[in-house]
Amino acid sequence: MIEADEKSLEEQKQMIEKIQHRSLTKRKIIQRILLITLGATLMAVGLEIFLVPNKVIDGGITGISIMLSYITGWKLGFFIFLLNIPFFFIGYKQIGKTFALSTLYGIIVLSIVTSLLHPVPAFTQDILLASVFGGIVLGIGVGIVIRYGGSLDGTEILAILFNNKLPFSVGEIIMIFNLFILGSAGFVFTWDRAMYSLIAYFVAFKTIDITVAGFDESKSAWIISDNSKQIGDSIMSRLGRGVTYINGEGAFSGDDKKVIFCVINRLEEAKLKEIVTECDPSAFLAVADIAEVRGGRFKKKDIH
Repeated sequence: MIEADEKSLEEQKQMIEKIQHRSLTKRKIIQRILLITLGATLMAVGLEIFLVPNKVIDGGITGISIMLSYITGWKLGFFIFLLNIPFFFIGYKQIGKTFALSTLYGIIVLSIVTSLLHPVPAFTQDILLASVFGGIVLGIGVGIVIRYGGSLDGTEILAILFNNKLPFSVGEIIMIFNLFILGSAGFVFTWDRAMYSLIAYFVAFKTIDITVAGFDESKSAWIISDNSKQIGDSIMSRLGRGVTYINGEGAFSGDDKKVIFCVINRLEEAKLKEIVTECDPSAFLAVADIAEVRGGRFKKKDIH
């Protein structure tokens, strides 16, 4: 009887865990849908309220769509949807179902919102302001969508596909492709608009990086010192960050070395350097950027 009760309790526990997992999954799906909607809407605002009315274009498939819309007089949203559809199928095969569906949803939202915003007048007639702020708004929107597993332009997928056949990296292929598109704006519009388009593209590119990586940029630090224990204790007590000791060996000397590894944010880098210098002025210190940190004990402890 007791064994039956224990079995029943275990089944109930498993059922509760399954319900919690489903609930968590649903929350993630809803979160992804809402944020991709927000990102696509922001990109549409950047295009229709800032760039397009001032005849400034973005790179990639969107840039081609803007020029075709101007030449034919058809809606921008129609070309964005039509030209990106082939990349949906490529993305489905090359990258996966979740990415492809997220991309398709984002493109549909972008196409609809650009059509709705088309009659709205430009926020500013100053081309430089339109290029800068349009690039910022567009970059935030694209960055949000990329951060949550989608894409609003098929250029990246095309670059991944060509990467296997050409002696260039994905980044180089995207750059060449976009320079060709942005240069074409000089023939469709004017050459000054092509140069403003380069400004908008650069601003959007940098904004995407910031949005994807986040403002609270993390850094990894590697420290080699004979006073590793003192440095590690100081980092924990003065920065509130955890450290990990790794056993190493000097290639030239053959001596055993204690390597300190820790993760900090960019505001703590100067303080970390100060701690290391105070404990051991001759210590080896290497600091590198990290795109994302998950798990472990990265959360900062309170310092008393």
